[in-house]
Amino acid sequence: MYKLRIIHPNATGRLKLLPVMHGIVGVLFLVNAIGIYRGAANPNWFLALFFVAVGLASMVFPFMSKKFKNFAAANTMVRLVQIFVCLTGSLYFLSHMQPLAAMFLVLAGFGLGYIAWSEYTVFQPAMIVLDQTGITVPTAFKSRQIGWNELNNVILRNDLLTLDFKTNKVVQIEIIDEPGREEREAINNYCKSRL
Repeated sequence: MYKLRIIHPNATGRLKLLPVMHGIVGVLFLVNAIGIYRGAANPNWFLALFFVAVGLASMVFPFMSKKFKNFAAANTMVRLVQIFVCLTGSLYFLSHMQPLAAMFLVLAGFGLGYIAWSEYTVFQPAMIVLDQTGITVPTAFKSRQIGWNELNNVILRNDLLTLDFKTNKVVQIEIIDEPGREEREAINNYCKSRL
């Protein structure tokens, strides 16, 4: 049995969607600022400016995220702030007799909570396991077991583990901790013996 630390297969897709998701939340906060400004005869300027600031910060974060050493922790913290602002912002709208806007913000807060949880799990280091029954690959919710009978070939070269399926599908998984030459040869020989 071999265990290899990998970059989660869904991480690249999440990274591509990150600017869009933070941008949508930023636009939501800017719309809330407009709702606060237009919703009352005497608007709460502090809260309106707060929503504008948080909205702009949410829109700018994906472009500044490369400057953070621990990107996953920074992203999780920004998501938690967005969730907190959504849930507490709903209290303002509820107290000003706008239950539809409050309900929408509560739903957005719970949706952001789900997104934050899934991003947190995707950005954590994951392990791929090669054992007698097959290869266990982590996915977004639970691990997927790939049987040896589904594979034509499995090769570990440099930092890529290549899975060649019998259905002519090829999956390449990036390995974080590249094994040494002897261990790499042992893994390749083990995979050949199982096929």
